[in-house]
Amino acid sequence: MSCSCLSKKLIAGVVLSLFLSMTSGSQIQPFVKLSVRDYEDFSRIIIEPSFPLSFEIEKGSSFLLVKIAIDVPFRIQKDPFESRIVRSFGWTKGRDYYILTIKTKPVDFSYDYFVLNNPTQLVIDFYEVDEEGRRGREADKEIKSRLDSALSREKEDSAPQEIKTIIVDPGHGGMEPGAKGKFGTLEKDITLAIALKLKTFIERNMPVRVVLTRTGDTSVSLERRAAIANYNKADLFVSIHANSSFRKDAHGSETFFLSNESTDDEARRLAYLENNPADFDEGIGGDSQDELTMILWDMAQSAYLKESSTFAETIQGELNFLLRTKDRGIKQAPFKVLTGVACPAVLVEIAFISNPEEERKMKTEWFQNNVVEAIYRGLENYINLYYRK
Repeated sequence: MSCSCLSKKLIAGVVLSLFLSMTSGSQIQPFVKLSVRDYEDFSRIIIEPSFPLSFEIEKGSSFLLVKIAIDVPFRIQKDPFESRIVRSFGWTKGRDYYILTIKTKPVDFSYDYFVLNNPTQLVIDFYEVDEEGRRGREADKEIKSRLDSALSREKEDSAPQEIKTIIVDPGHGGMEPGAKGKFGTLEKDITLAIALKLKTFIERNMPVRVVLTRTGDTSVSLERRAAIANYNKADLFVSIHANSSFRKDAHGSETFFLSNESTDDEARRLAYLENNPADFDEGIGGDSQDELTMILWDMAQSAYLKESSTFAETIQGELNFLLRTKDRGIKQAPFKVLTGVACPAVLVEIAFISNPEEERKMKTEWFQNNVVEAIYRGLENYINLYYRK
């Protein structure tokens, strides 16, 4: 065989090897195939990944979150669909995971799921909830009961003899981290750390029960937080958050109580961000039943606006004194987490996590302990004003 023929064969072999390498590389690119199918009593979504499947599922109002563990980009294969229950899909990227958001047309739904092998498939079945049936009647009954209780307490010219239960609400959590600081500090971590300390401090110094809306890094909907307070017959409700602003020099603490109108543009913006924690591609809408429910809950909370205003003042005064930060005062805004609570309720923005200096402070034991002591003193001052000895 001549050298020329040998060289040609070697070149052809190299080219073929490169071609096979390139084509095989393209074939192993990760992908997820989505399909939707309606049946008589339910809608089914099939999630078929080309890689080993590790997932978590969490339910919200009008949506389901599927957290898929994978740290490399992948392709989405999805055919157009029409479904009685499923509205749309959305994607959010995390550090080493992706979150698939499945939005539903019904305001509420139930679901079930199972996993098939060969090929791997996550199958999720969605069922409509009869809004006119059991759930609707129970929700209306609970709302009316809370509303009657709130209004009757407002009419009484005396406060209860003692408080028994305080709800402490660490903002955000789980798949919703809240605001993030320049140095990577997450709002959800700061609020939980302070809430755990506050629970211990209150129970050590007051004969009351303290209930946290979350005790770990878990997702809790805004509606669920209010429901926890009402189920436990809360006497006081404190929601803890870390503020954020596009202005890096914004600093200080502020305390909010509920109002349909915002005190200023910043308060309006903050309420919007807190009320819409997940930045999805479509808004999560409600229907007339949702709007009626929120109106009734708002009426229940309105019975406590005067008390909530005083409660906010007592806490803000102590924050100013102990933290030595700028006094941003007390403000009003339509925070959804406060709307459904049938007791005096406030939302405390301890400092600005968007401000690098305050971000550093809020990670320290000194700062967190002072926040705890300030909120505790505010609670104590409020109780001395409104509750009989």
